[in-house]
Amino acid sequence: MSGGPPRERGPEFPGGRPNGDGLRILAVDDEPRALADLERLLRSMPEVGSVECADAGAEALRRISASTFDAVFLDVRIPGLDGLELARVLRRFAAAPELVFVSAHDDAAVDAFELRALDYLRKPVARARLAEAVQRVAEARAAPPGNGAAHPAAGADQAQHDAQGVVAVSAPHGGATRLLERSEIQYVSSYGDFVHVVTADARYLLRTTLSEIERRWAPHGFVRVHRQFVANLHQAVELRPQVGGTAELAFGNGVTVPVARRHTAELARRLGV
Repeated sequence: MSGGPPRERGPEFPGGRPNGDGLRILAVDDEPRALADLERLLRSMPEVGSVECADAGAEALRRISASTFDAVFLDVRIPGLDGLELARVLRRFAAAPELVFVSAHDDAAVDAFELRALDYLRKPVARARLAEAVQRVAEARAAPPGNGAAHPAAGADQAQHDAQGVVAVSAPHGGATRLLERSEIQYVSSYGDFVHVVTADARYLLRTTLSEIERRWAPHGFVRVHRQFVANLHQAVELRPQVGGTAELAFGNGVTVPVARRHTAELARRLGV
């Protein structure tokens, strides 16, 4: 913790823009260097009008209560009132700022999604990922009130977005954390000490085993179809028999995964083939 008086940051910063011309953001982190880096990067974004900083949750809450911010970029682990606790308080505000978490750890990603965070960034934060998060904030603030598209956790069926339906995964290059709805996943395949989590348009990494995926996700339509694959039957569109009693399971985008002979009959029964 820096220990000094809170720093006032505002439009006087060279190159900054007036508060009314661009997003007003509060950055919260108890590590002085990390906070300074985040502040500098945020100020360089064309959508951002001003940035203020706080080095503890209580100070951040005081600033938010006294002023209006479009978004709060906050670390999870900060002294006193931690990032998740602060986010829960902010969610009770009538006009809550958007939330973007910034952390060196993945363990709070699901909690962040439950709190309707717009993004979850891994430290050290890459400029491109930060720009993506700022763009999400800008789009959310521009959306009409009540527009469910503004938040990734909004939707017709909130049950689809609870902790049991969300998976925190890592991009294979750069390690950026993404929050996926489990229903989007087509299949999971083994990959050394990790598994590949595959959607219709992307592939991610998750540190677990296929056996654990099979055990935990079986109630949600995921079944073992091969020693190296667990498939989401809700995403499957066709079971294609192959020579020798094996098969292929096809998905809507044309991707297929192999089905071992010992799984073919049971899979055909479950799919009504």
